[in-house]
Amino acid sequence: QVQLVESGGGLVQPGGSLRLSCATSGFTFRNSAMRWWRRAPGKERELVAQVSSAGGSTVYVDSMKGRLTISRDNAKNTVYLQMNNLKPEDTAVYYCNTWWLGNNYWGPGTQVTVSS
Repeated sequence: QVQLVESGGGLVQPGGSLRLSCATSGFTFRNSAMRWWRRAPGKERELVAQVSSAGGSTVYVDSMKGRLTISRDNAKNTVYLQMNNLKPEDTAVYYCNTWWLGNNYWGPGTQVTVSS
């Protein structure tokens, strides 16, 4: 059974930082690309970052380039999202995601709120 569980969200002031984690199980993590998405209130879900299975290739959404780092620890089956210089418009529920054996899997999400 594939499981993804996000953590690390919370309330942070503008300019602050957060590190999200996504612990996974039930599939061969080291062979799977991992993605972070977000859904802001009233908006469509948006791909935020992606990392290849070996971690050597990353992709970031333009609106957050320079403020994000996605990384993975294949020994811990965990993917991370370091977010710096957060802005109020980054407020959203953040989800991790993977495709595995033809199926799309999602975690329940973690809320990030950027507000003073």
